[in-house]
Amino acid sequence: MSSNTLVLLACLAVVFVLFFGLANMMRGGSANLSQKLMRLRVLLQFVAIVIIMGVVWWRSA
Repeated sequence: MSSNTLVLLACLAVVFVLFFGLANMMRGGSANLSQKLMRLRVLLQFVAIVIIMGVVWWRSA
């Protein structure tokens, strides 16, 4: 798997969880589920940033 694919997958995971969480909030879904999804989004954003920084470091070496 190339580094570009890894970055793309990480970013898409963040976008998917973000939109799923927003859709849940807009339709008046469970507040508990919304809270869990937003926590998952923050975790996935952290993972995406770590992956992006790793790719930048790898390519500069």
